[in-house]
Amino acid sequence: MLLGIAILITAGLAFLVVMPLLAAEGGSERALPIDVTPQADLKRRRAVIYENIQDLDFEHKAGKISGEDYQAMRQHYLSEAAQLMLASEESEAMNDRDAYIEREVAACRARSRPPQESYVCPKCGYENAVPVKFCGECGARIAGKK
Repeated sequence: MLLGIAILITAGLAFLVVMPLLAAEGGSERALPIDVTPQADLKRRRAVIYENIQDLDFEHKAGKISGEDYQAMRQHYLSEAAQLMLASEESEAMNDRDAYIEREVAACRARSRPPQESYVCPKCGYENAVPVKFCGECGARIAGKK
């Protein structure tokens, strides 16, 4: 009897551990949108880095971060931003054939997934990088799915 319960519990635990590994990669509706083109992804990543730098400056001015840590973290963020800018310039310098291929791949990806919502503020025109209910620039409500 005790052995049967132990085997049942072990099988249940094994099922719970293995189930996420075997699940299909369909994603959920709560997942963040995946950018369709490399240029859009670089733009989103740059926006995140710039926000991180602004947050870091604020935290330093508020006295929450020491000067030494501030300089190290700021230098790290600036170097990461420089790398993203360089990658952005390289991707913009693609030749016509590469640009055509990228457009076709982006179109194929767009057809294979449901359309993404736009997170552009109707009031100020700011393009929010992630799904939000309110604009990160002016605070206006962003219309979305109900």
